[in-house]
Amino acid sequence: MSIGEQIGQLLRSRQMTIGTAESCTGGYIAHLITQVAGSSAYYLGGIISYSNEVKKNVLGVSAESLENDGPVSRPVVEQMALGAVRVLGCDCSVATSGIAGPGGGTEVNPVGTVWIAVAYKEQVFSSCFYFGENREDNIRQASDTALQMLIDLLKRDC
Repeated sequence: MSIGEQIGQLLRSRQMTIGTAESCTGGYIAHLITQVAGSSAYYLGGIISYSNEVKKNVLGVSAESLENDGPVSRPVVEQMALGAVRVLGCDCSVATSGIAGPGGGTEVNPVGTVWIAVAYKEQVFSSCFYFGENREDNIRQASDTALQMLIDLLKRDC
């Protein structure tokens, strides 16, 4: 069973909805969810927030967090996840922000650094991952990891 099918089965059984706030994954999480027939029953939508302006103006990420912590950080990705729940009106969400590569890495955030947050019931949990230097692999791994984090949270909390 695919990760998209697993999240769908879990959300249907709990009559819950999901939304996404993606930066470095560029909609791949939404793609994994919507590959499943009938996903419109639980997937409300997603926001591709590649720019800081979209993070700030649509998802409500604070300018202070973007400036002081940077877009690839725990505070920003957590605000993205909570913003998706608020803007989309969903029960839970996943958010990603990172450096998919091959360029754009820094000493603090090398290529392959991805912050992932999951939100449910005003709770938000996040982790930082280092996936490597291959852009496609980073996007796939970050997307799978984000959905698995949400599955783990929902199984634990529901």
